[in-house]
Amino acid sequence: METNKLKIMLIDNVASTRENTKQMINKSNDAVVKSDFDDAISALEYLKSNEIDVVVTDLVLPKLDGFSFLDELSQMNLNHSPKVIVTSAISSDELIERALKLGASYYMIKPIDDSVLLKRIKQISNFTATTQVTEPRKIKNKALEEKITNIFITVGIPAHIKGYQFLREAIKMAIDNPEIINSITKKLYPSIAERFDTSASKVERAIRHAIEVAWNRGKIENINTLFGIRVYSNNEKPTNGEFIALVADKMLIEGA
Repeated sequence: METNKLKIMLIDNVASTRENTKQMINKSNDAVVKSDFDDAISALEYLKSNEIDVVVTDLVLPKLDGFSFLDELSQMNLNHSPKVIVTSAISSDELIERALKLGASYYMIKPIDDSVLLKRIKQISNFTATTQVTEPRKIKNKALEEKITNIFITVGIPAHIKGYQFLREAIKMAIDNPEIINSITKKLYPSIAERFDTSASKVERAIRHAIEVAWNRGKIENINTLFGIRVYSNNEKPTNGEFIALVADKMLIEGA
């Protein structure tokens, strides 16, 4: 039944791209394209009075680019805020980081495989054929992200570095599945890499850099105070897995 399908919006100024993507999505059992636009201003206007689950938008658009769309969307008081997948032919760490900071769930490099796009749409929606994500879960996830962000501020991990996003995802994964710490190389890094369209080795290095930044800033006392015990000295640095597990355990103890 169409009522159980994810409602998708497409924004791309190339009509053939929209049409091809629309045909692919509409053939699936899980999603249906409810609207498509060649500019972001019209898309934002539509969202004021229509519910959409996932927006797939190009970055380069007339009148209002993808970044501005994300910014405007975040300021709208919608009853049902859609998740956003940004697509672009431009591969740039800076652009990816900026899109994610503005609220995008994924950044995908064109050309995009149809099956991968559909997989991402379903992943970010936590979708099953009969169940949508409930408001309590959304609230809980937001609260969890705020707690993790506060920890990063306390220990001195800045938001502008690549490892910030990767480390946050790693902690959330460890909270959902503590056993994944035992498969950090085989499962955790590759899973994060897939989401952010990068490599597992880059994820590992970026997380390592984020932890080193905290230690180099000399906020060891903050770290020890945060966890309630003297965990490390200035000359000691945790491994990626140790730090992820430490924060995840703290979150679980506090009822994450």
